[in-house]
Amino acid sequence: MDLSAINPVVLVASLMVAATPILLAAVGELVVERAGVLNLGVEGMMITGAVCGFIVAVTTGSPLLGFVGAALGGALLSVLFGVLTQFLLSNQVATGLALTLFGLGLSALLGQGYVGVKSPTLSPVDLGPLSDLPVVGPILFAQDIIVYASLLLVAGVWAFLKFSRFGLILRAVGENHDAAHALGYHVIRVRMLAIMFGGACAGLGGGYLSLVRVPQWTEGMTAGAGWIALAIVVFASWRPWRLVLGAYLFGGVAVLQLNLQAAGIKVPVEILSMSPYLATILVLVIISVGRAPGSLGKPFHASG
Repeated sequence: MDLSAINPVVLVASLMVAATPILLAAVGELVVERAGVLNLGVEGMMITGAVCGFIVAVTTGSPLLGFVGAALGGALLSVLFGVLTQFLLSNQVATGLALTLFGLGLSALLGQGYVGVKSPTLSPVDLGPLSDLPVVGPILFAQDIIVYASLLLVAGVWAFLKFSRFGLILRAVGENHDAAHALGYHVIRVRMLAIMFGGACAGLGGGYLSLVRVPQWTEGMTAGAGWIALAIVVFASWRPWRLVLGAYLFGGVAVLQLNLQAAGIKVPVEILSMSPYLATILVLVIISVGRAPGSLGKPFHASG
C-alpha cells in the first residue's frame, strides 16, 4: 500500500467533479420537495437525462447541446410524474418508484446503439493565470463550466426561495397547500413548475455523468446517484447551501475509495465501493434533524 501516490490537490479537484451530478439532482429535488411533492423518481430522470444528453451530443457533436437534451429528457419524464400525481392523484411514493423503473428501462432501450461510443466532452474553463496558481488553481480555477454552473444554481435557488415572491408562494404551497389555495394561489400550477424544474436538474446531473465524468454511455451508469441526491436533500434539512456540503462529502468519499483502491489498500474492493453509500446513511442518521415541509407528499384536491 502506497498512500503517497494519492495527491490531495487532485483528490479535492476530482471530488468537485464527482459531486456535481449529485448536487444538480439534489437542488432540483429540493425545490420539488419545498413545493410539497415527494418525487422518488430522481434516479429514473437522471438516467434518462444521461442517455438523452449522450445521444444529442454524439449526433450534433456539441456537449452543450447534449446538456440541453439531457435537461429536456429529465423534464419530459417529470411531466409524466406530475400528471399522474397532481391531476390523477396517484400515490407519490409508488409513482416515483415506478418512474425510476421506467426511466431505467427506457434508457436501456434508447442507448442500445450507443454502447462503446465516445461522446464529445467539455474542456476546463480557461481562467488564465488563475489556473496556474499553486493548490487553489487546479481545485477552483481548472473546472468545466457545469461545475461552476451547479454552484451558481444553488445560489440562485437560495435567493429565489428566500427573496422572491414566487419563491414565497412555492414555500407556502409546500407548507400548507389548503391555506395557499384559500389565498388564491394555483397549487397545481406551482407544483407542476417545480416538478419540471426538478426533472430538468436531474437530467442535467445525468448528462454530466455521461458527457463529462464518464464520457460514454453505459446502462445503469447512475448507480444509485439519484437515491443519494434524495438522501442529501434530507441531510441538508431542505436548505440549499447545505446541499453543497452533502454533495461534496459524498463526492469526497467516492473519490477517496477509488484512490485507496489504486494505492493498493488491503481491503476488499466491495467494501470500498460500498463506503460512499454507508457514509451517506451514517450522516443521515447523525445529522438530519430538519423539519420537512408540512404538506410534503400529501395529495392536493381543490374542493372549491
